[in-house]
Amino acid sequence: MEQAAGECWVVGVDVGGSGVRVGAAPTGRPVGPTGVRTVGSATAARVSASAGGQDARALLDGLLPALDALVAGLPDGARIGAVAVGATGMALLGRDLAARLPGPLARATGARRLVLAGDAVTAYVGALGTAAGVVVAGGTGLVAIGHRPGGGWCRADGWGQLLGDCGGGAWLGRAGLEAALREQDGRNGGSPVLLAAAERHYGPVAGLPAALQPRPDRAALLAEFAPAVVAAAGEGCPVAAGLLARRSPPPRPPPPRPPVRPSPGSP
Repeated sequence: MEQAAGECWVVGVDVGGSGVRVGAAPTGRPVGPTGVRTVGSATAARVSASAGGQDARALLDGLLPALDALVAGLPDGARIGAVAVGATGMALLGRDLAARLPGPLARATGARRLVLAGDAVTAYVGALGTAAGVVVAGGTGLVAIGHRPGGGWCRADGWGQLLGDCGGGAWLGRAGLEAALREQDGRNGGSPVLLAAAERHYGPVAGLPAALQPRPDRAALLAEFAPAVVAAAGEGCPVAAGLLARRSPPPRPPPPRPPVRPSPGSP
């Protein structure tokens, strides 16, 4: 149903490791999922990174056409009051995004307010608002973020596909490809099922280093293989099943509590 002309809308942009999603919703009243107008990741480019962090120019090349399509579909007279961007790696690799996104986004939408944050933060706010709790944001990467009243914020993992993101799509895809290459070499830990899957998806595995190493969207390419690992585990591949089990190591035991001593004069 079309909204009243002149109504203010807010735009949300989710920048993940494998694509970008854009949505808009009217402000000032509750809106369910069906009231959010979205433009899917197929319309926006993958996120790429370089030595300087996330590539703002590459992101804008895909994001601005998606925004144009979204704005064109809003009711006549609708205006955008704010744009909120949740970007993967914003805290560690987001300097270029912070410097280069505000101007183009403001010009494309007419919004006077722009908020840039890590996608873990926007996932938390979307799920829990400002209440205390923990959110695990899993996709191409993986990060957990928590908040408690009076205790500030804490974060675990989210270190990227080279150093962490354990259990995320890129991590699982890379582990599956390693098992495929072990099979190719005849080493322990190889899987013929994963080798066959890798060759179906990428072609001869001898070409994988050249195909993956130079790509700025390497995380997304690795994550593409994660569904093949899950499928192989479902077909009874013990190596793939072992990789899925590794995604959830046993929790670390809590530190021991200090002994409780009665205060002087207590019974």
